[in-house]
Amino acid sequence: QVQLIESGGGLVQAGDSLRLSCIVSGRTFSRYAMGWLRQSPGKEREFVAGINYRGENTDYADSAKGRFAISRDNAKNTVYLQMSSLKPEDTAVYYCAIVPVGFIQKDARRYDYWGQGTQVTVSS
Repeated sequence: QVQLIESGGGLVQAGDSLRLSCIVSGRTFSRYAMGWLRQSPGKEREFVAGINYRGENTDYADSAKGRFAISRDNAKNTVYLQMSSLKPEDTAVYYCAIVPVGFIQKDARRYDYWGQGTQVTVSS
């Protein structure tokens, strides 16, 4: 059984930083790409950041470029999302997810297992 467990969300002020973590079990973590996606009320789930299976390649939504950094530790089966200069529009439930391939996917439908989500709220 594949499980993804996120942590690190919370309530912060605009301009603050947060680091999200996601630990994966039940799949050979080092073989697969990972992503962080988010969903705000009334909006579709959207891609935020992705990282390939070896951590060599990353990709970001335009809204995240220059502010967010995705990384992974294959020895710990963990993926991270470091978020800086947070804005109120970053408020959302953030999900980590895994794809059944080694390269980055931006389409949420490509991800086959998801975490439960962690709330990030940024106040102005």
